Amino acid sequence: MRILFIADNFPPEVNAPATRTFEHCREWIKFGADITVITCAPNFPQGKIYSGYRNNVYSHEKIDGIKVIRVWTYITRNEGFLKRTLDYLSFGATSFIAGLFFKADIIIATSPQFFTTWAAFGLSKLKRVPWVFELRDLWPESIRSVGAMSGNKIFDFLERIELFLYRNANMVIALTDAFKRNLISRRIEEKKIRVVTNGSNIDLFKPQRKDPDLLGQLGLNGKFVVGYIGTHGMAHGLEFIVDSISDIIDEEIYFLFIGDGAKKKDVVERAERLGLKRVTFLSPVAKEEVPRYLSVVDVMLVPLKKSETFKTVIPSKIFEAAAMQKPILLGVEGQAQEIVEKYNAGLCFEPENRKDFLDKITRLKSDSLLYRGLQGGCKDLAADYDRRQLARKMYLYLQEAAEKNIREKELI
Repeated sequence: MRILFIADNFPPEVNAPATRTFEHCREWIKFGADITVITCAPNFPQGKIYSGYRNNVYSHEKIDGIKVIRVWTYITRNEGFLKRTLDYLSFGATSFIAGLFFKADIIIATSPQFFTTWAAFGLSKLKRVPWVFELRDLWPESIRSVGAMSGNKIFDFLERIELFLYRNANMVIALTDAFKRNLISRRIEEKKIRVVTNGSNIDLFKPQRKDPDLLGQLGLNGKFVVGYIGTHGMAHGLEFIVDSISDIIDEEIYFLFIGDGAKKKDVVERAERLGLKRVTFLSPVAKEEVPRYLSVVDVMLVPLKKSETFKTVIPSKIFEAAAMQKPILLGVEGQAQEIVEKYNAGLCFEPENRKDFLDKITRLKSDSLLYRGLQGGCKDLAADYDRRQLARKMYLYLQEAAEKNIREKELI
């Protein structure tokens, strides 16, 4: 099966969309798939092109058997609605043009950069092949939830396009059951929706002892480390976390933040104004290095702002933490909370509730019996969300869509 995958993020970028796409494609190659990924020069989230790359009109490389085509885009930091929209639109246009030159049996486009789906829609009509909308986020609703969009007319226009694309896609593969329910409530046919959640790369993320050199380098010996590894964005509510840290008296509790994003500068400056001493901020690290840094963490922090929209998401961080048996401190309601509580893999606090947040940290540090029980729950969670099995599940769905298209052509 020849798969054309349109994705705005791809390695060496290390965010969740890039990682999921890469790990799925790598597994599909083992099943005999011929995969071409159309993406852009790596630049997320700083809007700066990674060393060794250029924002060329067209370039290509091969990564683990995957043909990777990189096209020109208007590049900007991951902040500001208008600039990001220009970024997204430019990629939609250039990825469409590049896609004209590649044969495919099926086309996939992944959101939340939903202009990728415009390109997939157009290419599918010209090539007469099916296309799949991989639904990672309810865009544009998620943008409005973090206050990055104002104006009902703009929102209504984008939502109409969103619904049109769902209806036109041959299949929608949603990352959560809540996304599926949302689409059904908006009259998208249930029979075309499948669910393939995020999961754990249990080959990369596995239990390991704390790296002694890194502990010493970061001054974390004897500390109970609460770690956050990922994008410091508008949705994550890290300002609330920093404000809450100022109320922690226990000097053994330490916070480690690793990553970058639209709110990184604001969060760091906030911590400095509050005079926080037991907090370290680090730049992003390569995906292969994340397990080493995660090894020195005692608890994985996974927060989002309080929003009805975010009740539908399942942050990929919980799966990486679970695979390394790091109990999760979750500040997300809805689907993610259901999973963490079902497996007893962590404690959940109400988003932006300072007292609840601080109480849960105290419990995690002081109750060793609870902590060991949560580690066992993490092990079970990771086993049930093995990304290799989830990749196989998605591949079977793609085959289903491709074979259905062939049957329909034969009837014409």
